[in-house]
Amino acid sequence: MQTRFSAEQLRDPHLAASEKAIRTCVHCGFCNATCPTYALLGDELDGPRGRIMLMKDMLENQRTPSAETVKHIDRCLSCLSCKTTCPSGVDYMHLVDHSRAWIEQRYERPWIDRMLRGLLAGLLPYPRRFRFALAMGRLFSPLVGLLPNIGFLKSLRAMLELSRAPTGAVREGIIAAPTVRKARVAFLEGCAEPVLQPNIQQAATRLFARMGIEVVPAPGQGCCGALVHHLGKEARSLAFARANVDAWSRVIDDGGLDAIVITASGCGTSLKDYGFMLRNEPAYAARAAKVSTLARDVSEVLAAHELPAVTNPSGLIVAYHAACSLQHGQGVREAPRRLLTEAGFQLRDIAESHLCCGSAGVYNILQPDLAEALRERKQNALAAVAPQVVATGNIGCLTQLSRGKAPAPVVHTVELLDWATGGPEPEGLSRRT
Repeated sequence: MQTRFSAEQLRDPHLAASEKAIRTCVHCGFCNATCPTYALLGDELDGPRGRIMLMKDMLENQRTPSAETVKHIDRCLSCLSCKTTCPSGVDYMHLVDHSRAWIEQRYERPWIDRMLRGLLAGLLPYPRRFRFALAMGRLFSPLVGLLPNIGFLKSLRAMLELSRAPTGAVREGIIAAPTVRKARVAFLEGCAEPVLQPNIQQAATRLFARMGIEVVPAPGQGCCGALVHHLGKEARSLAFARANVDAWSRVIDDGGLDAIVITASGCGTSLKDYGFMLRNEPAYAARAAKVSTLARDVSEVLAAHELPAVTNPSGLIVAYHAACSLQHGQGVREAPRRLLTEAGFQLRDIAESHLCCGSAGVYNILQPDLAEALRERKQNALAAVAPQVVATGNIGCLTQLSRGKAPAPVVHTVELLDWATGGPEPEGLSRRT
């Protein structure tokens, strides 16, 4: 695609990266065929090709974004299905991230929209605040049915429904690895997952211990920054990234790490991008690149080692939901499926496995209608294979698919692997009907 960015504009590294992404696009439209919002709405501007044109016009001409442009960019899930499909290698992820930061700096949203986004950015990345907010939400959750399903109240309903999601038990302490150590790793502890489902990292820690993988703490880490990053709050996302790089660098310097393990794949895409995000900061660039190199989804770490012997061959029928952040953002597709099969589960393929479930961070709160339509579409695809359990690798997907007409309990992949090799039955399975 032809661009007309000036030489002065291209001295800005953010604009230079966006110009390169736009220029790479050949306008073929293959991306629209796999875009969830285009599939739902059929509007050119709600597909990647149309959004690239909007972003090109906004950035190239240094425009203050219009409400129409913001609407269509806001509707993007950042699922990156277009990244998987694109034959030209367009860097859509960084282009839309830059455009969201541009919008955040130059577009004045309606006050109620600003309030909602500020509330989400001020609560969800901080576990204590998020836990308190959920507790308050449970007090008011009986009001959900009384709220009209219109405007801002749709988002409020979605927030209250989140507070009613089942949560796991309180996290256990770190479990020591066996005497023979095959690897040394640290978790990204995260923000939403330890509040909603602390049992996920408990399961991973138990499984690692049986495999000879030592888990060490990394004090000082926090949210990965993805949530505020996708809200366009670039400065805050970079602050989270720097704090995490500092925390893991201390551990790397004190004994080394074989991997930084992520059990929430949405966070994994962000961690693997730290090298790019901090590339222009001399104090962080090299260390951030090191962290990105070490970042691994839990399924990648497990696949690189031999699973313990299966002691509980349940033979359950499992529908595997591939989180967008894992299959498209990180390109991890086969490892979770292979691990589940090796652990004795009967894996079932689902239709439209490339499409998003509608969670996408806080998309299900900011765009509740589209998120609900995508969730129902995904749940119908899952129900078609009659699963006894649904496995996924992301807390957002797990929470989203557990709501509404869930065809089966939804649990994290690592919980099933832990159970099959000697761990307890996942809490979610107790809700089987």
